[in-house]
Amino acid sequence: MDKTTIAVQVFDEQARNYQDKYMDQSLYGNTLDLFCSSLPPGKATVLDLACGPGNITRYLLQQRPELQLLGLDLAPAMLELARSNNPGATFAQMDCRDIAGLNDRYHGLVCGFVLPYLDRAEALKLIADAAVLLLPGGIFYLSTIEGPYSSSGLYTSSNGKQVYMHYYEAPDLIPAVEAAGLELLHTQQQSSPGPMGTMDLILVARKV
Repeated sequence: MDKTTIAVQVFDEQARNYQDKYMDQSLYGNTLDLFCSSLPPGKATVLDLACGPGNITRYLLQQRPELQLLGLDLAPAMLELARSNNPGATFAQMDCRDIAGLNDRYHGLVCGFVLPYLDRAEALKLIADAAVLLLPGGIFYLSTIEGPYSSSGLYTSSNGKQVYMHYYEAPDLIPAVEAAGLELLHTQQQSSPGPMGTMDLILVARKV
């Protein structure tokens, strides 16, 4: 079983536990608010990659109820929760590594804590693919767990579940963001509620 299949299985089994722990997105309020305020007024379209139980989607819709949100995830249980938590949004089962096949373009794209489950090549491709999906002036939101890539490996959660985690630092990601034609608007590091002793890295950028 490859690392993605394992991660999907774990998230499917632990969907409600994940929802209980991470549904409240107030810790990331300032950067999500920046994302919302940077979108054009009215019914802006937003794509939420690996949306989980719809936690970020719900925060965005609380700030901007008129947004047209599409959330993608691979875990069926996560999608079920996302639909329940956000009846006004649309959700579909899809691997974020396949978004290059999407035909629509978006005013905003959220990539919230997807990169920990992608290796370097996959992460860099995702950033490039995301930029293509953005309309001119579109806003890109990226959050991940910060750390040296060399520290990547199996992580065992408190309930004994194992997933492969990849860590990234700003110098790994900012050049890829800029190379994709995105102008960096904001960079932030903060303590993470996830694995003990880690930091979160958040980037917000605009398509030039």
